[in-house]
Amino acid sequence: MLVLTLLLFCVFYVHAADSGAWIDYPADGTATMTHYTIPDGDIAACGCVGDSTKYPTAALSQMAFGSSTAFGPSCGKCFNLTLLNTYTSDPPFFPNVVKSIVIKVTDLCPLSENGWCSGTQTKKNPGNQYLNFDLAYPSRAIPDDFFPSNESYYGYTDFGVWNVSYQTVSCIPNWAGANNKAALGSVTNLGNESVCCPANPTGNLNDTCPSYSDDNRLPYVFA
Repeated sequence: MLVLTLLLFCVFYVHAADSGAWIDYPADGTATMTHYTIPDGDIAACGCVGDSTKYPTAALSQMAFGSSTAFGPSCGKCFNLTLLNTYTSDPPFFPNVVKSIVIKVTDLCPLSENGWCSGTQTKKNPGNQYLNFDLAYPSRAIPDDFFPSNESYYGYTDFGVWNVSYQTVSCIPNWAGANNKAALGSVTNLGNESVCCPANPTGNLNDTCPSYSDDNRLPYVFA
């Protein structure tokens, strides 16, 4: 029984650590978007400098992020997110204005069994999407009225979850922090080795983060 248990663990470990488990998402597409609170100046999973929080950032769902902990290949990438409609409200809310924002990925949204960041290669999240962007909001970088609403009809202003379209864009010059060198790049750890947050990743190996989990043979884990 012990041998069988160890064998099953090893099979799971190898599968989970395989880079093939990550989602190879298209450059443009649709996703869900939630929001989370991150302290001002916080150093999140990508290791991006604290000044990055002065500008729009987001966490990306783990299996698209490309790591279960620390940095992944999506670190530093910039996306233009456009609000489409709400998911959880009844009936769905379609805004009469088009609002978009360019974000930089600085964090990961941990994989969960059934949450918004539960998308895998073979399973969509509750919003029928593989990807979820978890926007850092409220934030000094995003207007308080960024999310449209109709409080008189719904009785609340925060819908919590939106359907969005996304387009991969160059961080320079599209991201609001692109002109501030203090907001680009990554911090250094105690060994003076830079953790991974490229200023403007292109997908090339020389300017895109590897998968910390793959490099250290760490499996993905459910939050």
